[in-house]
Amino acid sequence: MALLFSPLNFRSVTIRNRIVVSPMCEYSSVDGFANEWHLVHLGSRAVGGAGLIITEATAVSPEGRISAADLGIWKNAHLEKLRQITSFIHQQGAVAGIQLAHAGRKASYPQPWKGTEQISIEKGGWQTVAPSAIPFHEKDMVPAALDKAGIDKLVNDFAAAATRAKQAGFRLIELHGAHGYLINEFLSPFSNQRTDEYGGSFENRIRFLQEIVVAVRKVWPEELPLFVRLSCTDWKEGGWTIEESVKLSAWLKENGVDLVDCSTGGVIGGISIPLVPGYQVPFAAQIKKETGIATGAVGLITTAQQAEAILQEGAADCIFIARESLRDPYFPLHAARELGVDLEWPEQYKRAKRPI
Repeated sequence: MALLFSPLNFRSVTIRNRIVVSPMCEYSSVDGFANEWHLVHLGSRAVGGAGLIITEATAVSPEGRISAADLGIWKNAHLEKLRQITSFIHQQGAVAGIQLAHAGRKASYPQPWKGTEQISIEKGGWQTVAPSAIPFHEKDMVPAALDKAGIDKLVNDFAAAATRAKQAGFRLIELHGAHGYLINEFLSPFSNQRTDEYGGSFENRIRFLQEIVVAVRKVWPEELPLFVRLSCTDWKEGGWTIEESVKLSAWLKENGVDLVDCSTGGVIGGISIPLVPGYQVPFAAQIKKETGIATGAVGLITTAQQAEAILQEGAADCIFIARESLRDPYFPLHAARELGVDLEWPEQYKRAKRPI
């Protein structure tokens, strides 16, 4: 059996293989509600054989959305459709996970196909928030620097969202601490220039994420896993580093987090990133080696052989597939054939299992 198709256990949850459908924004919601698009999009990847399906970045508050078309879980009314989606995913033998997120200063944008400039309050956008009053782009609105009451509210928002996630039937949570969104903004010195207990030193900059992890773990059942996605480096001197990611991951491992999903970048623009296949895998390998926490590899992983090699090398414990999953919802079924694995197909599709 190829490692890619071996099961993976986290607490009471068994994931049938090491293929994870990575969170990818669909920008197809109204007022945060999931709809038929999300059911079909996420459900088809479960039918396609992936082990774990994680929703797009799901906002813990209305102001935490990247765009007004983002998925949300800030009110109980959101749960009905989410329950339908998790139920269908689980019926296919996959695990339903949700990524909880807040966009911070990178909020109030249009759907990508409708433009790339932040929407001002005057044009229907909303006031963004951040650790410090520093915009992502010079032309963006200046975000409001969060005070202690605002930080406490957001920590509670994440915890409330975790409670709703359990009610919606999700069996795994990932906290979005990457790509320049709010948690990542606290971690990076480029976006966090506070002088209080949430800024300056490494210990202060990780405090916001620590408080979220503790609050979520209090309400999220002990038997269910918790992941964190990190941008492991800012790719620029003076920013967040892989060494800091290792230190943070060691704390996460000791405080109820089961896996670090290892991405990079996003907190500042204009950065040169070496976009070659598997360019982020070394970060997953280093964190896994130096802390012992499970890691997920993501980033330009597009073939079964490449994914299998990463696992065989011990660089990561699972493979997060993003764009390739958009190209091919049945990537796991095709990957199994390429690796010589007799993967079980859905009964409805078995007549097509043979190539001819």
